[in-house]
Amino acid sequence: AGDLHLEVAIREHPVFTRDGDDLRATVTIPMTAAALGTTISLETFDGERELEIAPGTQVGTTETLTGLGVGRLRRSSRGDLLVTVNVEVPSKLDAKQRELLEQLAQMRGETNPDVKLGNHHRGPFSRLRDRFNL
Repeated sequence: AGDLHLEVAIREHPVFTRDGDDLRATVTIPMTAAALGTTISLETFDGERELEIAPGTQVGTTETLTGLGVGRLRRSSRGDLLVTVNVEVPSKLDAKQRELLEQLAQMRGETNPDVKLGNHHRGPFSRLRDRFNL
C-alpha cells in the first residue's frame, strides 16, 4: 500500500483575512463620517450587521464585532471580526468645499499647524534585531 498525498489550495477571500480564530477586514469612510461619527452596515458571514463609528475616529482604529469570527475547534465559541477603519480624505475640492474647510481650519486654529516629529515607536523584536545587527 502506498501513501496518499493531498494538496489543498485555499483561495483568499476578497474581503476577509483570517488571523487565528478572528477575521479581519477594512472599511473606508469619508473624513466627515470619521469626524462626526456614523453607523455603517457591514455584510458578514452571519448577514448584515451595524457598526458604530465614534466621532473623532482616527485612521487605523480597529473596531471589534464580538463572535463574528471563525468557529473555534471543539468549542461552541467563535473568534471576533476586527474591522480596521481607513479614512478617505478628498483629493479634489470645489471652491465651496475648500472655503468651508478653510473656515473650519481657522475656527480650530489649524491654519498653520505646529507639527513636530515624534518618537517612532518600535516593537521589542525590532529593537532585539537591531541589537544583534540582523
